[in-house]
Amino acid sequence: MRSGWWRSMSAAALLLWGGLQVASAMEPIRIGAFLTLTGPSASLGDPELKTLRSYIADLNAKGGVIGRTIELHDCDTGGNAQQAIACVKRLIEQDRVDLLIGGSTTGDTMAVIPAVEQARIPLISLAGGIEIIDPVKHWVFKTPHTDRMAVAKIYANLRKRGLTKVALITGDGGFDQSGRAQLHQLAPQYGIAIVADETYGNQDADMTAQLARIKASNAQAIINFGFGQAPAVVTRDAKQLGITLPLYQSHGVVSQSFIEQAGAAAEGVRLPAAALVVAEQLPDANPQKPVLLAYKRRYESQYGPVSTFGGHAYDGLMIAVAAIRRAGDVDKAKLRDEIERTSGLIGVAGVFEMTPEDHVGLNADAFRMVEIHNGSWRLLP
Repeated sequence: MRSGWWRSMSAAALLLWGGLQVASAMEPIRIGAFLTLTGPSASLGDPELKTLRSYIADLNAKGGVIGRTIELHDCDTGGNAQQAIACVKRLIEQDRVDLLIGGSTTGDTMAVIPAVEQARIPLISLAGGIEIIDPVKHWVFKTPHTDRMAVAKIYANLRKRGLTKVALITGDGGFDQSGRAQLHQLAPQYGIAIVADETYGNQDADMTAQLARIKASNAQAIINFGFGQAPAVVTRDAKQLGITLPLYQSHGVVSQSFIEQAGAAAEGVRLPAAALVVAEQLPDANPQKPVLLAYKRRYESQYGPVSTFGGHAYDGLMIAVAAIRRAGDVDKAKLRDEIERTSGLIGVAGVFEMTPEDHVGLNADAFRMVEIHNGSWRLLP
């Protein structure tokens, strides 16, 4: 009697355990996104969130990943570092996400890294500052090109034009200041002399005083390293002051909203950009072209003009999904290791080849120099 009862109880326990295991396996994969959705830098976070929602919906419609649906938990940082920290704390502790994508800005990303490292959770940043991944941080990766790559592209183009004396004007954000540091650091390597160095607050609506001092200098070109609305103000104010020097912007303004905000003053502005904005102008043999065109057509059919910022989110999601598939689950340590093994993944920013020493996996060749011409982007040779 006892043995029969015991066997029945054991069988029931096994069935219960098996049921719990199946239920656990069917739990959604939780991705946490902390993005700048409001404030001066909303032009970054808005296309990023739209991209994540669109492609996660598509993945779920096709059965999800490793047999599980994806659940997106998003949080608006407003471009504020303290709010970014609060977002990440909520995503980790309350929403119990399996990995993080964000922030939209360098400042937001740098602010949360201590919490990310302490929680031992993978983070794929969508921001440009090189300090995010240099030096390498065990749990932190990123998808955009670095500001060091952007500076190298700008300086190479200046040298090609025979321009060696430049004036800098940069904002007070983390991305801006990181870019300014790279501009100073790489200048000797390219034979560039910095003859003026002006700054502004990213909320400022008038940069004429700084630009007037630049106009009085012996600069042959101007470089504005920034993002959000401020670079459009710089561009308009330079035009208003009658400054005819070549104006270079950073990859922080590669969106149609910058062209619209700067208006006619944007004509002739040059900058390094991901190939997305000139996808149709690439040779057909370029392996990136089909990926770029597919993303661009999908985004524009749903939301309007594409921007490279949404492309950063696409790359982050695709890297994460590929890593989850290789890992076979969302164990955070396994997932981190698989992200680091990303190789040959063709994304919007380029072909990613990550290593333990390189947590972005792109080189300067993934950048293109473009020029604004007739309200659109033109690929430069």
